[in-house]
Amino acid sequence: MIPPQEASARRREIEDKLKQEEETLSFIKDSLDKSDQLTKNMVSILSSFESRLMKLENSIIPVHKQTENLQRLQENVEKTLSCLDHVISYYHVASDTKKIIREGPTGRLEEYLGSMAKVQKAVEYFQDNSPDSPELNKVKLLFERGKESLESEFRSLMTRHSKVVSPVLILDLISGEDELEVQEEVSLEHLPEGVLQDVIRISRWLVEYGHNQDFMNVYYRIRSSMLDRSIKGLKEHFRKNSSSSGVPYSPAIPNKRKDTPTKKPVKRPGTIRKAQNLLKQYSQHGLDGKKGGSNLIPLEGRDDMLDVETDAYIHCISAFVRLAQSEYQLLTDIIPEHHQKKTFNSLIQDALEGLMLEGENIGAAARKAIGRHDYSAVLTVFPILRHLKQTKPEFDQVLQGTAVSTKNKLPSLIITLENTGAKALEDFADNIKNDPDKEYNMPKDGTVHELTSNAILFLQQLLDFQETAGAMLASQVLGDTYNIPLDPRETSSSATSYSSEFSKRLLSTYICKVLGNLQLNLLSKSKVYEDPALSAIFLHNNYNYILKSLEKSELIQLVAVTQKTAERSYREHIEQQIQTYQRSWLKVTDYIAEKNLPVFQPGVKLRDKERQVIKERFKGFNDGLEELCKIQKAWAIPDTEQRDKIRQAQKHIVKETYGAFLHRYSSVPFTKNPEKYIKYRVDQVGDMIDRLFDTSA
Repeated sequence: MIPPQEASARRREIEDKLKQEEETLSFIKDSLDKSDQLTKNMVSILSSFESRLMKLENSIIPVHKQTENLQRLQENVEKTLSCLDHVISYYHVASDTKKIIREGPTGRLEEYLGSMAKVQKAVEYFQDNSPDSPELNKVKLLFERGKESLESEFRSLMTRHSKVVSPVLILDLISGEDELEVQEEVSLEHLPEGVLQDVIRISRWLVEYGHNQDFMNVYYRIRSSMLDRSIKGLKEHFRKNSSSSGVPYSPAIPNKRKDTPTKKPVKRPGTIRKAQNLLKQYSQHGLDGKKGGSNLIPLEGRDDMLDVETDAYIHCISAFVRLAQSEYQLLTDIIPEHHQKKTFNSLIQDALEGLMLEGENIGAAARKAIGRHDYSAVLTVFPILRHLKQTKPEFDQVLQGTAVSTKNKLPSLIITLENTGAKALEDFADNIKNDPDKEYNMPKDGTVHELTSNAILFLQQLLDFQETAGAMLASQVLGDTYNIPLDPRETSSSATSYSSEFSKRLLSTYICKVLGNLQLNLLSKSKVYEDPALSAIFLHNNYNYILKSLEKSELIQLVAVTQKTAERSYREHIEQQIQTYQRSWLKVTDYIAEKNLPVFQPGVKLRDKERQVIKERFKGFNDGLEELCKIQKAWAIPDTEQRDKIRQAQKHIVKETYGAFLHRYSSVPFTKNPEKYIKYRVDQVGDMIDRLFDTSA
C-alpha cells in the first residue's frame, strides 16, 4: 500500500496541475473570444472600404475616359499640323533651291545633290497627290534644269581634267614589260582623285535618279579622243625624235625631269638596219667584192624611215593594249556595269581602227613593193606580224565582251599581213630564179652579184622571224608544194597554228628553194662572160659568198634541217670553179710544157727550125703571161683566204713549169738576143701572179 503521506502529496500535485490546466483553458477561451471580435471588426472595416472603393471607381472611370479622348484628340491635331507643315514645305522647295540649282554644282557638289534630292521628292509628292498643281510644273522644270547642270558638270570635269598621256610615260609603261628586275609599277592617273570621285557621284545620280544615259556618250567620246591622241602622240614622238641613225628618243637619255619616270631604252626590233649592218660586216671581212656593197646601202635614208615607222607602229600596238586596259579600269568606276562593255567598245574604236588601218596600209605598201620586186619594204611586215601575234592574247583579253567586229579586227589584220608575207616569200623565190638582168648589171671583175648579196641578206632576216615566216608559208598550204607531209600532231586546233618544228622544216625547205633558184640564175648569168675563166671566178665568188654567209649565221643549221649535204655541195662547187679557172693558164703553160718541147742532143748545134720553136715557146709564154696578168689583175676575189689560196696554187704550177723550162733552155744558144726572149726570172713570174685579183696594184 502507498503510505498516506505520499498519497496526500500525490493528490495535491494532481490538483495543482488540474488547476493550472483550467487556467490555461480559460486563457484560450478568452483569446478566442477576442479573436472573433477582431475578425468581426476587420470584416466590418473591409466591407466599408469596399463600399467606398466602388463609389470612387464609379466616380474616376468617366473622368479617365474623357482624359484619354482628349489626349487622342491632341495627338491627332499635332499629326495634322505636322503633315500640313510637310506639305507646305513642298510648296517652298522651288523657292528654297532655285538659287543653288541656278548657280550650278561647281565647287559644291554635295550641297547641290542635297538640293536636287529635295526637288525630286517634291516632284514625286505633287505627281502622287496633286498632278494638276502648278507647283508640279515648277519643280519639274527645276529638276530638269538641275539635271542638265549635272550633265554639263560631268562634261566639264571630263573635258578639263582628261589629259593626253605623254609619250615618255607610255614608253616607260610598255618598256617595263621586258625588264628582268622588279621595277616600281608605272601607273596612269587619268583623272585627279577628287575629280574622279565627283564624276563617279554624278554618273551614279544620273543613272539612278536622272534616268539619263547621254553622259555615257559624252564619256566615251572624250576618253576615246584622249586614247587616240595619246597613241598618235607616241607615233609623232618617234618621228620627231629619231636621229639620222634611226634610233628613237628614249626616256633613259640623261636629260631627265623630276616628274618623269624613266627606265631603260626601249628595245627595237631589227629589220632593214640589221641587213645593212650585216652587209657592211661582210664587206669588211672581204666577202663582197663591190666597193659600195649591195644596192641596199644607198637606200639607208629610206630604210631609216621604214625602221622608225615600224618601231613606232609596234610600240603603238603595245601602247594601245596598256592604255585600253587602263581605260577599262577607269570606266568600271564610272559607267554602270551593264553598259561597260558597250561603252568600252565605242571608246576604243577610233584608236583601234586607226592602228588597223595603218597596219593595212603597211601591208598595201608591201604589196606594191612586191610588184616592183623591191623586197626591202617587205621586211617591215615580219617584226610587225610577229609582234601582233605575240600581243594577240593580251588583245583578246582586253577586247572581251566587245562586239564581234571589234574582236575580229586584229585576226583579220594578221591574216592580211600573213598573206602579204607569204606572197612576198614566194615572189622573192621566183624573182631570184627569173631575174632577167644578165648583161647590164653584171660585175666586170667577176665579184659577187648584188642579186646574191641581196638574196642572202633577205634570208638572214628570216632567222629572227623563223616562226613568223614558217607560219606565213604554212598559211598558204605550201607544205603540199614542197612535198612536206603534214602530221596532225604538228597542228593545233587552229588551222593556222603549226608546231615550231614543222615551221622550221617548212622554212628550211623554202630557203633551200631560194638557194637552188639563186644557183640556177647565177649559172645562167655566168654565161654572159665570154671568158670561161672569168665566168668561173664569178661563180666561185658567189658560191663562196653564199657558203661563208651561211656559215657566219645560223642559216647553215636551218638549211641542214632538210639538206644535210648543202655545205659539202657548195665546197665541191667552189673547188670545181677553181679548177675551171686554172685551166685558163693552160694556154700559157702549154707553150713551155715538156711534152711540147723539141728534142735535141746536148752539144749539137741547133737547127734553125729548132731555134725558131724555142723562140716561139718563149714568146708564147711571155705574151700569154702578160696578157693573162693584165686581164686577171682587174678581176676580183674579195675573200682574202680564197684569193691567196688560188694565187699560191697557180703560182706553184706556173713557177714549177717555167722554172724547168728556163733551166733547160737558158743556157742553150737559140738566139743572139736572149734578153728578148728570157724576159722574166722565176721569182718575177711569181710576183706577177701575186698581183692577180688586185685592182689597187
